[in-house]
Amino acid sequence: MKNVVVLGSTGSIGTSTLKVAEDLPDRIRLLGLAAGNNAELLLEQTRKHQPQAISISDPAKAKDLADTFSTGCDVFSGPEGLLKLATLPEADIVLIAIVGTAGLQPALAAIRAGKDIAVASKEILVMAGEIVMTEARKQGVRVLAVDSEHSAIFQCLDGKPSASVRKLWLTASGGPFRNTPMAEFPAITVERALKHPSWVMGRKITIDSATLFNKGLEMIEARWLFDIEMARVDVLVHPQSVIHSMVEFVDGSLLAQLSIPDMCLPIQYALTYPDRVVSDRVQTDFPKLGSLTFESPDLERFPALTLARQAGEAGGTLPAVLNAANEVAVEGFVNGQINFPQITDIVRRTMQQHRVVSHPTLPQILEADAWARREAAIRR
Repeated sequence: MKNVVVLGSTGSIGTSTLKVAEDLPDRIRLLGLAAGNNAELLLEQTRKHQPQAISISDPAKAKDLADTFSTGCDVFSGPEGLLKLATLPEADIVLIAIVGTAGLQPALAAIRAGKDIAVASKEILVMAGEIVMTEARKQGVRVLAVDSEHSAIFQCLDGKPSASVRKLWLTASGGPFRNTPMAEFPAITVERALKHPSWVMGRKITIDSATLFNKGLEMIEARWLFDIEMARVDVLVHPQSVIHSMVEFVDGSLLAQLSIPDMCLPIQYALTYPDRVVSDRVQTDFPKLGSLTFESPDLERFPALTLARQAGEAGGTLPAVLNAANEVAVEGFVNGQINFPQITDIVRRTMQQHRVVSHPTLPQILEADAWARREAAIRR
């Protein structure tokens, strides 16, 4: 039995995590649940799973929840609430599925409290991969991947040293605009960008999948998770999204992890690792799939991959700047302030204006993040 804290329980990854917990009641106990502002769903989850503690962003909503659960469940709020849940003494693993940068401080707090963490928030390792992985090694805790791509690589590596790896291949569906003429990009609507061909995800990550910034962030994340330089991390477009990623070894052999797209599988593996536990949720029918195809990503159509590689190779504060500028630009696109290609334009311009700090401290990373948000702000 593992005691699990879920930060971001009402989002896409969080709700899938609760499905996994329901599948495995003898293996997973939900000790803590934290939500953004969806008090109604958090209330429903709390009644069903009876966690020891919950947290929600808004203090007023926290008070209402506390009045509802007058005994048997501690209720917290705001950033302090996330830290409380991340460091619950009985917790074995903290799954972080908070969109954006809000998961960074709870992740570090959990590690310093001796907890394993399962990372679904790419921003944690993109912004502060060096700090997070150094701290995890120091504390002797695991940083486990929840992204299907990084889970696949983790399973294929199976403890083999990075010196045995020629290349890590992250697969990408190519998003909804893989074959859309570039001349049409300025006219792309938010509604079209939110129609992902393979996965059902939250708004921000779905837009990132349309620009391929999502895959760029995953490249940087892989660099830190697997202690491998950016030159050995690459992307392959695989529209069927059945091969979740591959490892190419120095002798030319490749290992891949395959299944139909379902986030419950990588979530379950992270929470039950090192065991594999019986589940009937994912069933892959190869004859029905028919064929698997591959192509190189079009870097002219999707310059986000080039920008991410530049940020990952430069390191220091530049990945945090890439991430923050992209968050601002995506919000601008969703709000109708900019068009689709301008997302990349804003990120590129912000990166060009930044003076990189090598091996930054956490305050320097947060300062770079704040600077990038001001610099990327959309001005009319």
